[in-house]
Amino acid sequence: MTSAADAVPQRPAVAVLGTGIMGSGMARSLLRAGLDVRVWNRTHARAVPLAADGATVADTAAEAVRGAAVVLTVLNDSTAVAAALTAASDGLHRGQVLLQCSTVGPAATADLAQRAADLGLVYLDAPVSGTRQPAEQGTLTVFVSGPSAARAVTGPVLDAIGQRTVWAGEEPGAASRLKLVVNTWVINMVGGVAECLNLAEGLGVDPRTFLDVMKGGPLDSAYLQGKSAAVLSGDLTPSFALSTALKDTLLILEAAEHSGVRLDLTEASAARFARAEEAGHGGEDMIATYYAGRPPEKDGG
Repeated sequence: MTSAADAVPQRPAVAVLGTGIMGSGMARSLLRAGLDVRVWNRTHARAVPLAADGATVADTAAEAVRGAAVVLTVLNDSTAVAAALTAASDGLHRGQVLLQCSTVGPAATADLAQRAADLGLVYLDAPVSGTRQPAEQGTLTVFVSGPSAARAVTGPVLDAIGQRTVWAGEEPGAASRLKLVVNTWVINMVGGVAECLNLAEGLGVDPRTFLDVMKGGPLDSAYLQGKSAAVLSGDLTPSFALSTALKDTLLILEAAEHSGVRLDLTEASAARFARAEEAGHGGEDMIATYYAGRPPEKDGG
């Protein structure tokens, strides 16, 4: 490993490990900001399209991170993040900043922070709030906790991927705890949209009438209208996949149990997500939780 004493570049090279829905969007936002972006994905073919946007597509994680000032991980869970760090270890250098953007929960954050320390990395706990479109547009909200000394090198990166950065504290874990609170609101909100559409269908109410009644009023929201439109059009292209929403919901429930908090709505949301996933909707947008509550098909005879 090389020394940490290198001067901080004004426009740091960034390695993005994980080019799924969020990682690809964030990589494009970094490229639009003029940063040197290297990308790697375990399934190589998923990273290749980013070459057309100007990214360097690496064959290995070690190749992607070698010489980068910031390593950004955007993966599904803590197991995937740990595996990526192991794969990248030969290319890492002491003092590199690890901007860990995956939602993994407080317990796994502590484990990953220790793994990063063992590798000589500066660990920033940095989960993001937003879905496909904000990732593509660079308008995510990024929650960050970790050493404030890392702000200089990460500033251009955070400015490129987000419209707002919320510094939650100096210790890893504070940002992950805040992210779980935010996700609790989102998860239960999407369940509320789905259940209203389910009840409308069950009672023979045109859901468009319900949406028109809500439109422009104090309880209306772009989220209600947008997610409802996705269900009514049948276009469930994932902005945030249902299986990922289930994973995050289970992290919330785990954290709640450890803190002695009871979350009845979130438990119900988890059950709905699980039923929809079992029915084959895991890869669709999280509003596919709608399918967990539809009334049974009536006999045609």
